Amino acid sequence: MPTSARSCRSCCELKLGCDRLNRLMLFTISRPPLIVTVFLGMILGSLIGIACLSASRALSVAARIYVDFFRGTPLLVQLFMIYFGLPALFKEIGVAFSLNQWTAAVIGLTLNSAAYIAEIVRGAIQSIELGQREASESLGLGPVQTMRYVIFPQAFRRMIPPLSNEFISLLKDTSLVAVIGFEELFRRGQLIVAQNYRAFEIYFSVALVYLILTLLSSQVFGQLERWMNPLERAKGRPIQTSQAGS
Repeated sequence: MPTSARSCRSCCELKLGCDRLNRLMLFTISRPPLIVTVFLGMILGSLIGIACLSASRALSVAARIYVDFFRGTPLLVQLFMIYFGLPALFKEIGVAFSLNQWTAAVIGLTLNSAAYIAEIVRGAIQSIELGQREASESLGLGPVQTMRYVIFPQAFRRMIPPLSNEFISLLKDTSLVAVIGFEELFRRGQLIVAQNYRAFEIYFSVALVYLILTLLSSQVFGQLERWMNPLERAKGRPIQTSQAGS
């Protein structure tokens, strides 16, 4: 094959590869189950984490059972239980019930993520000194006000590094929802491979997209951690000096 023909072919393949990568990135951004999952998982996980520390034994035991179940069983099994198991269970009792792939994926990822976030929240709250709670009570704040205005804001700063790890893990775990037919990034890659049989290039592109997203996520959480740190913010402030006679 002439050199010019090989060069032309290489350029075409490179352009095609970049086009595939751009399409995969656009596809990932345009279908946001991860964003919904993070939002719902954070809310549910925070509530369950606080419930684990509740004075009510029934509430704390129920929260503990939830956390142990979803942390102790594989996400893949949970997805199958939700997408295939729940409709079959309702069918046994004579109730018509079905879930589409998107809803099942969001529910499965949310329930699983909430269990890990609950442990992060519980640990962060317990790391706050007991004197903070006692000082709040001496000022007349109730338990809810103490948690909202004193304990949780301080605990949230300590949650950011482990929340970053959980978000990155969740980002990679979204590839598992392909087993229930949901067309996310990995499933999209499978469909492209079925069309052109370029398995290595496509799966490498999929891996590259995941890598880019995880690196960007790490940078975002790193910036958030520095912004939430009062010492880091103080370093960027100019020193104010008072002028005599002003």
